[in-house]
Amino acid sequence: MTERTMDRAAADTLRRARDAAAREAWAEAHRLLSSLDAGRLTPDDCAAFADAAWWTGRVDESIAGRTRAYSGYVTAGAARQAGHSAWLLFYEHQLAGRTAVAAGWLGRARRHLGGEPECVEQCYLAWVDAEDAQRRGAFDEAMAAARRMAGIARRRGSPDLLAMGVQAQAGVLVAQGRVREGLDLLDEAMCSAMAGELSSFFTGWVYCLGLQQSMACVDLGRAAEWTDAAMRWCAAMPAENNFRGLCRVHRVEVLELRGSWDEALTEAERTCEELLPYEGRMAAEAVYLTGQIHRRRGELAAAERSYGRAHELGRDPQPGLALLRQAQGKADAAAAALRLAGTVEAGGLTRSRLLAAQVEVCLALGRTAEARTAAEELGSLARDWQRRCGSQTTLLHASAATASGAVAFVARDLDRALPRLRRALTLWLELRVPYEAAQVRMTLAAADRAAGDGEGARMELRAAEQVFRQLGAVPDALRAAALLADVRPGRPGGLTEREIQVLRLVAAGRTNRAVAAELVISEHTVARHLNNIFAKLDVSSRAAATGYAYRHGIA
Repeated sequence: MTERTMDRAAADTLRRARDAAAREAWAEAHRLLSSLDAGRLTPDDCAAFADAAWWTGRVDESIAGRTRAYSGYVTAGAARQAGHSAWLLFYEHQLAGRTAVAAGWLGRARRHLGGEPECVEQCYLAWVDAEDAQRRGAFDEAMAAARRMAGIARRRGSPDLLAMGVQAQAGVLVAQGRVREGLDLLDEAMCSAMAGELSSFFTGWVYCLGLQQSMACVDLGRAAEWTDAAMRWCAAMPAENNFRGLCRVHRVEVLELRGSWDEALTEAERTCEELLPYEGRMAAEAVYLTGQIHRRRGELAAAERSYGRAHELGRDPQPGLALLRQAQGKADAAAAALRLAGTVEAGGLTRSRLLAAQVEVCLALGRTAEARTAAEELGSLARDWQRRCGSQTTLLHASAATASGAVAFVARDLDRALPRLRRALTLWLELRVPYEAAQVRMTLAAADRAAGDGEGARMELRAAEQVFRQLGAVPDALRAAALLADVRPGRPGGLTEREIQVLRLVAAGRTNRAVAAELVISEHTVARHLNNIFAKLDVSSRAAATGYAYRHGIA
């Protein structure tokens, strides 16, 4: 092949590569641009190669291409393009955790753009200013920067950066505690993406940031709606879409809560394929959620592996790991782990889940005072959110009602327990979170039984068992079935045959060790039976249980 022929072939390849980039056929553009000698590429071609590499998940290649584009723009004296490239390099290095390198590129972006007349690229600097001020708690300064960003975008005719400016303002309002106003602005920005008003890159960006904010605001309904919209957009995009995995993480969160566990596991696996190795922190959330599903299904070894992998990827495995330890019979270890996790500053949904787990574990250990303290803090979080959000029902409200109801029941305060548990059930049903609703039904059944409402207890247990079986939560389904058998009419207090045997021996003065030896069971099992007996008979001591046994002909 002659040199002229080679030149014509290269020119044709470059033409086709540019056309592919314009069509956002990123895999094709990457393949064609990769085949060309770098010396033939203009700075714009290098930038296109960086975009193609980014969209196809080749982050290191994207950074290398963007760096070549930056150098070319500097040589050409194109300050705006150089500043834009420098900002994108700041962003990519920041995502990769290279904060010092990222800071260097941000400084270059400021140097290139700071002396220019007003231009759309200056929106990026205003955005960084807004986020920095927000982190410092300087909310007026943050809002001024976010509005400056939106103003430049509006004057320079950039719907992309205008939407990001509106979203930045929403973030400031939420951080300031003005959640309702912030979420209203967030919806406005998200509508721009849903309506197809934005470029592909900014559509994905708006969706991802908006979904993060929705979940941070414990607004499951909003998150579910926007997740569906985001995944429809992802499905309509070419296969090479770096946002797909980022959006899918939030879809996994929604599916796990809504009880679509098989689909959640499938989506989590796809999420990890799409995000690793470059987005480990985001992938870790999907891995953690698989652990939650495995634990609830009784697949404890699989749950252990998932929590360990999430930890390796940078996600705190609590409170799921502590609840796994409790399921393994290691309640003291669970309580210790939750105490340590509780010393780390966290807010919103993260804090509420730690507190809910603390309530569960402490009640299992008989530490009612600790459980009450955690439930009260959870209630305080919910009230604070109510003040900031108005009448909006969130996961916080449902968790708080569940915890306070459980604590009141264990304290034998049925006047408080029953209405709180019924309120919790109503909230979980409204939010369409079936597993948590079924768990509340289990506690509510015990409270109904203690109040003498055997029929109500049977109805709650039947409903809970059905949900657990649908979800594949085998341990919970078996527990519900066993309790349902216990409350059939005919036995005093709804006691099981084994509980009657235990009560008869206790009434005869046997210790737990003696009961265990006579019935060939463990002391731990004897203690569990006694707890169930006390709850069913609404008594709090061995003496009171003995009195019941004699009055009802058991002893």
